[in-house]
Amino acid sequence: MRTERPRLALAVLALALLSGCGANDDEAPKTPRTATGSLEQLAEQAECDPNVQTDADELRQANCKTADGRYILTTFATDRGLREWINEANDYGGSYLVGRKWVASGDAEVVETLRGRLGGTVETAPEHHSGSGDDDSGTGGSGESEGGEGHKGHHDKG
Repeated sequence: MRTERPRLALAVLALALLSGCGANDDEAPKTPRTATGSLEQLAEQAECDPNVQTDADELRQANCKTADGRYILTTFATDRGLREWINEANDYGGSYLVGRKWVASGDAEVVETLRGRLGGTVETAPEHHSGSGDDDSGTGGSGESEGGEGHKGHHDKG
């Protein structure tokens, strides 16, 4: 009798965990495993012909334009370099798809589409400046932006 209770408890726990994991499968889109590789390898997976703008030891950055839109793909030599870049970029707002030692930045819709190819985690920073002063989007600082233009100057130096 003593061994039946622990087995029953384990079976109930396993069933609960399995049913809980599958409960939201219909709601969340399937994303691939987070991509890794060089700037060129990531660009190929993202279906982009990269226009390299920065080629330095600490980071490489390229402009990409696809049928889905424009974005900037950046790879980093270290995880710390990536995190420091993200922390600074958050001051400018925008949407970022973050992987291991890489980030893609662009319009929220483009970033979400890229996630279907590259995996990764979407990070959205609230816009801190609007430039035009006519922000009537009603987002209330949720961090989602429609145009994604507010941070273009930070990432696109040319």
